Amino acid sequence: MIEVNQQAIADRLGISRATVSRCFTNHAGISPVTRAKVFQVAAEIGYTHMETRVPSSKKKAKRKTNFSVLICSDTEEYFRGGYQSPGEQILAGVSEFAQTHDIRVDVNLVPPEVTSLDDPAFQKIEGLMKRQASGVLLIYPFPATVIDELALRFPLVSLVDQLEHSSIDCVDVDHYNGISTAVDHLLEAGHRRIGFYTKEYPVAASWSFRRYSAFVEKMARLKIEVPPQDVIGMFPRETMELEESLEEVAKRTRDGVTAWICVADHQAYDVVAGLQARGFSVPEDVSVTGFDGIEGPGQNLALTTIQIPFREIGNTGAERLAARLRRRFHGKQHVYISGQLKSGKTVAPPREG
Repeated sequence: MIEVNQQAIADRLGISRATVSRCFTNHAGISPVTRAKVFQVAAEIGYTHMETRVPSSKKKAKRKTNFSVLICSDTEEYFRGGYQSPGEQILAGVSEFAQTHDIRVDVNLVPPEVTSLDDPAFQKIEGLMKRQASGVLLIYPFPATVIDELALRFPLVSLVDQLEHSSIDCVDVDHYNGISTAVDHLLEAGHRRIGFYTKEYPVAASWSFRRYSAFVEKMARLKIEVPPQDVIGMFPRETMELEESLEEVAKRTRDGVTAWICVADHQAYDVVAGLQARGFSVPEDVSVTGFDGIEGPGQNLALTTIQIPFREIGNTGAERLAARLRRRFHGKQHVYISGQLKSGKTVAPPREG
């Protein structure tokens, strides 16, 4: 069992202990990307930076601003190999703002099954339990009960839309613009029978619902009918396990779907692999798009997707939390930032006939 300290972080990343130390003290010479990597590893191994205690007579009158970043994810899921981490890019943006404004950042992973601040997963986060955090940034959807409890204690900014909590500040990607762009790209390639694919998550994925509603609205505006069978992973259809859902994708493709919009890149990579395993060629037989702009396993085709500006979201979210600290009871704000189409090799014109 490794000792939880700065040297352990340094060894994991192949950098010096001095560099790790400077990451926690907002040293100007450290890049936001390096700081984000250090914060991630610190969260993974459970390291919390403790500032050197000084006599009260020498303390500055003004309390230092501390941001607590909470990531709703199992450690294994968050750090699984093969995919670029959106969380790392978000943290780079948070780090960039924090560094220029001398704000201390503490990052912790919270398992999705945790539903109360009384849980040991929260009790070990000293910055929260001792009210040392000035405000909290949330990454990924959290259970409603957790958000309710946090909102009573701290200013909150969510870096992904929380459907049930429109009262808290939020900075997120513009889901409608992204889905609309993906649909337009497929239409320009000649597709008319477009399916939609998603899966169920441990905590209700608000972004999944946002993107589905954007898809329905976009197709309705275009007066293009979408048969219910061409939508997989959304109510009222029953939830399926991965392999069963991929069988359904193949079935619907044989029935005439020529392109699939997947709600996230990691799902799109699964769909591409599932179709290929069932004898389909992507994009010659069927096209696939994602949403995120994360890099997948090296052997996969370059995915056509919507590139989310994760770093800008992180930076803007930190800026919004700082503003919330200055004006605690100011009106709530939701900020949506547009993504960009990233053309890959998974979209082509549909086969004739």
